[in-house]
Amino acid sequence: QVQLVESGGGLVQAGGSLRLSCAASGRTFSSYAMGWFRQAPEKEREFVGVISRRGLRTSYADSAKGRFVISRDNAKNTVFLQMNSLKPEDTAVYYCAAGSGNYPAYNYDYWGQGTQVTVSS
Repeated sequence: QVQLVESGGGLVQAGGSLRLSCAASGRTFSSYAMGWFRQAPEKEREFVGVISRRGLRTSYADSAKGRFVISRDNAKNTVFLQMNSLKPEDTAVYYCAAGSGNYPAYNYDYWGQGTQVTVSS
């Protein structure tokens, strides 16, 4: 069992940056790939990006490429989402998820409760 808690969301102006964190419980954090997803009001949840178990590989949605960076610290059971050059369309609830399987098509077994990111124009 893995419990995930996101933090770091908030209100930011367009062009600004935010760094989201996702803290995981348990000793098996490094056994999971970690993905970030988001869901805007009245929209489907969408993939943002993922980092492999040891952090050697990352994959991003086109909307995130060049602006977002995922990293992880396995010693601290934490994964990060650095978001730069934020746009109003990035406004959403952001979720982290722990995935099993093979890069990059993981099965996400555990989910956090989400953190709100609001980007004002």
